[in-house]
Amino acid sequence: MPETPLKVWIEREGALLRLRLARPKANILDAAMIAALDRAFAEHAGNSALRGVLIDHEGPHFSFGASVEEHMPEQCAAMLKSLHALVLRMLEWPVPILVAARGQCLGGGLEFACAGNFIFAAADAQFGQPEMKLAVFAPAASCLLPPRIGQSRAEDLLFSGRSIDARMALAWGLVNELAEDPVAAALAYFDAHLAGKSASSLGYALRAARAPLIEQLRRRLLEVEALYLDGLMKTRDAVEGLQAFLDKRTPKWEHK
Repeated sequence: MPETPLKVWIEREGALLRLRLARPKANILDAAMIAALDRAFAEHAGNSALRGVLIDHEGPHFSFGASVEEHMPEQCAAMLKSLHALVLRMLEWPVPILVAARGQCLGGGLEFACAGNFIFAAADAQFGQPEMKLAVFAPAASCLLPPRIGQSRAEDLLFSGRSIDARMALAWGLVNELAEDPVAAALAYFDAHLAGKSASSLGYALRAARAPLIEQLRRRLLEVEALYLDGLMKTRDAVEGLQAFLDKRTPKWEHK
């Protein structure tokens, strides 16, 4: 049996679900990782004692993002469907999801983190959507980033493909708190602000705050999936950018 890419346990007297990405150093969100995450959320969906979820990672980096191989035309439809289903499950989760990140948090890794409620980051963390460097766009981030950090800043990350450091991410509202130990900071937040709350009341509070966003994102994710699969992936440059990355060569754009 291959080792699971995800570690799952309960702590804080049954109040906190812990999920740890466990395939360093890249912690790639490939099909196996996405399936393990979705399974963990599904298995604990009926746990009425939970007041929070904390997602962290082994190794120096949160995640380098989704699998580039799974972005190729023959696999990308299944990849997008599974990732977006996970994002929606997280958006609809009835108690807050806390994310603790060090190092690189890129591409699908940042999309995954943004589906949570609060991000706690170390000073060395870097956040970015590098997809455009490969001539593709980030579907989930195109939906998640504008309401989180504003349209202009979201477009900066989505169009440039650049990364920003943790301090800029904090100033932009992408990150909620910087800490030397982001896991400890997230646990301290949980203990101080969530552990003593009613789990059922937290669920209603999340629904009240997020219902319009979830309704919008459900529609938008379908729209960007179609744009990606039926538009972008029919272009020559999108396939060239992905193939060049896999071949470790400089892409040759034809702008079509």
